[in-house]
Amino acid sequence: MNKKKSYTYKDAGVDIEAGNSLVEAIKPAAASTKRSGCASGLGGFGALFDLKAAGYKDPILVSGTDGVGTKLKVAIESGIHNMVGIDLVAMCANDLIVQGAEPLFFLDYFATGHLSVKQGRAIIEGIAEGCRQAGAALIGGETAEMPGMYKDGDYDLAGFCVGAVERENLLTGDGVREGDILLGLASSGVHSNGFSLVRRLVEDSGVRYSDPCPFDPSKKFGEALLEPTKIYVKSTLEALKLGHIKAISHITGGGFVENIPRILPENVSAHVEANRWTLPPVFDWLRVAGNLKPLEMARTFNCGIGLVVVVSAKGADDVQKTFEQMGEIVYNLGHVVKRSNSEPATVVKGDKGSWGYENSWLATSSH
Repeated sequence: MNKKKSYTYKDAGVDIEAGNSLVEAIKPAAASTKRSGCASGLGGFGALFDLKAAGYKDPILVSGTDGVGTKLKVAIESGIHNMVGIDLVAMCANDLIVQGAEPLFFLDYFATGHLSVKQGRAIIEGIAEGCRQAGAALIGGETAEMPGMYKDGDYDLAGFCVGAVERENLLTGDGVREGDILLGLASSGVHSNGFSLVRRLVEDSGVRYSDPCPFDPSKKFGEALLEPTKIYVKSTLEALKLGHIKAISHITGGGFVENIPRILPENVSAHVEANRWTLPPVFDWLRVAGNLKPLEMARTFNCGIGLVVVVSAKGADDVQKTFEQMGEIVYNLGHVVKRSNSEPATVVKGDKGSWGYENSWLATSSH
């Protein structure tokens, strides 16, 4: 009679020792993000944060959660894992700063089919770098090894960020008025939206991620597409001190036509002039490769603008100067107008030659 096999968790595909090794490997990265208010390290059941120690008197908490989307497939197929962690933090932290909130702490969720300590370490070190750029502490997270849910090498990321703003400084957009100016802060690339279309266009074009980049031969195509999402926290916190900013829109999924209306009162409309900036090369490649119409571009991609900042006309020059002193590239995109009953909340207008299109065009929101 054969003895019955004694199974271990590792027999089912879960390596507890690898998980423990990853936790030890990432502790220095997490420690490098420590900031005022941190009250615990990695390893506890819950992470602690002291708002009073962070300097807040009458705070409103602002929270957000997000992922990186199918940009992860580009990272997986390119074998480049050290940048998507920055994207993860950026997608959450940028959503907080647009309401005037300073990101305080961040937690991540990393799920994979089979845990590779080398891969996991690269990913989480990227998350730590994003936290340093955002000024947020990486105070916890979860690593889940789930054989059968993900193929070996595949993984998914999600993040959760909490920030705070003094009650009197919360940005709501209620004060946006006719005549206000729209400033645009340049993006670093595609950021983390529209990658299902990006991947389809890459596939149909026949270019491989390992090939030289068509618009930047100094890089591999995959590396260029993986350029991390820009984090606007520190420059925006500085500009907010001037008191002229009324609202900010993070240009993510939905592009201009879906995101700008989220910050506008119902009686005004935002008019964006597309001839105020040149479409960056990555977007021009996508436009040509997919024969994309202006509306499709304006509602799918950031088209070179990561944040749209609504500023009072009298303070626009000072705000722009402050952003530029903090290293941002800033464009005057247009202005806010009184909205008629039939007018959409956002209008993106292009003259002949704008964004490389031969004819003049108009892209509008559906709101």
